Amino acid sequence: MIDAKRLTGEQLDALREVANIGSGHAATSLSQLMGKKVMVRVPKILTGPLEDVILKIADPNDVVVAVLLYFLGDLTGRTLLLYPYEDAQELTNLLMPPGSDTPNEVQESLLKEVSNILSCSYMNALGELLGLLILPSVPGMIVDMVGAILSSVVLEFGREKDFIFCVETEFDFGEDEKALCAYFLLLPDTTSLELILRKLNLAK
Repeated sequence: MIDAKRLTGEQLDALREVANIGSGHAATSLSQLMGKKVMVRVPKILTGPLEDVILKIADPNDVVVAVLLYFLGDLTGRTLLLYPYEDAQELTNLLMPPGSDTPNEVQESLLKEVSNILSCSYMNALGELLGLLILPSVPGMIVDMVGAILSSVVLEFGREKDFIFCVETEFDFGEDEKALCAYFLLLPDTTSLELILRKLNLAK
């Protein structure tokens, strides 16, 4: 049994490599959607229990947009993509035609679709690196305070909440736009975490 709470430096380096590849794929996907160059800043990596990691990236009273995906196939678990509320709004605005008056439900659908593409970019990078098939679910989205989302996620995820892998990524759209932040959280089932590390030949 792998103790996910005591990952070695080699194991963390391997996960950082996955994060770098996934962030690059995500930036490419955004560039294609927007028709403009999108740069990605080197991501920061956080690992540990779900509660600890989420509270490191946001205050419990902060309002965020959270998009949840389940994944099946050779790996099973969930992903959670978190945006600060203002960043989610700005991202949606960047994806819409200038001056357009788009209904809220259309904006929500657009953000879910973009989040699905970004999450799949990370998961595809992981799947390609490990030679594994990963199949995502339809995304679900919620807008709420971090504390409320954390409570519901902790209840749903059970013991798998003891280890998550978080990639903090900033997307840079050029001098005219501010960089936008997104947090990709990978919550693998225990057996899937062991498989990931074993495939990397780093399991101890």
